[in-house]
Amino acid sequence: MNERIPTYAEFWPYYLREHSLPSTRWLHFLGTSVAVCLAVTAGLTGKANLLPFALVSGYGFAWVSHFTLEHNRPATFKYPLWSLFSDFRMAGLMLVGRLSKHLERAGVRDEDDQSGGHLRRVPVPVPVRTRRHGR
Repeated sequence: MNERIPTYAEFWPYYLREHSLPSTRWLHFLGTSVAVCLAVTAGLTGKANLLPFALVSGYGFAWVSHFTLEHNRPATFKYPLWSLFSDFRMAGLMLVGRLSKHLERAGVRDEDDQSGGHLRRVPVPVPVRTRRHGR
């Protein structure tokens, strides 16, 4: 894609198509989560030396996934602010289980990802106790 995308509304589906593999999205989620944790920790403790590690984790996981899994160029290079916003948007939608409809609208087929691109609740068996009458 040589020409620039003029609006964010057009960028978002492009961004999702560039993250078509579930493993890429999960690596982005992991990198974004670690980066946020490190940045918050740096802010709360005053340890500014954690900030470079936040940047490395945020971009590192994402770039590795693009170069090794998706075999495409990260959108960060051409659209840095929209990409940053979209990383957080994608992670948030994954967290609340609403990414699937966005992927579908963008034309991303997610057949191999049984979670639908979001965190899924795992049923936990709970023992049921019954009471007998008369005891």
